[in-house]
Amino acid sequence: MTLKGKQKAYLRGLANRIDHRYLLGKNEPDEGFYEILDKALEAKELIKVGILQNSDQEKEELCDLLKKHLDCEIVQLLGRVITIYRPSKKDPKIVLPK
Repeated sequence: MTLKGKQKAYLRGLANRIDHRYLLGKNEPDEGFYEILDKALEAKELIKVGILQNSDQEKEELCDLLKKHLDCEIVQLLGRVITIYRPSKKDPKIVLPK
């Protein structure tokens, strides 16, 4: 799945209202963190992941890791916050524009 510009813009607008972030710190991401994000994506479809200052990895590298392990799309990387999207397999809630 590849998001188009209009779809990314729509998801960025929805993400503006998301306050809760999953925080990625030192020695992460690990399997436990991926499991938490996987469950969150299944429930919410659109989440934010904050990168703490003590993280050892580059932001772009983290985006690639999340995309690969979670089979999700990176909507936005803004500062130290990654917004990711994956439609729910059981109960999709977000309808993307065409």
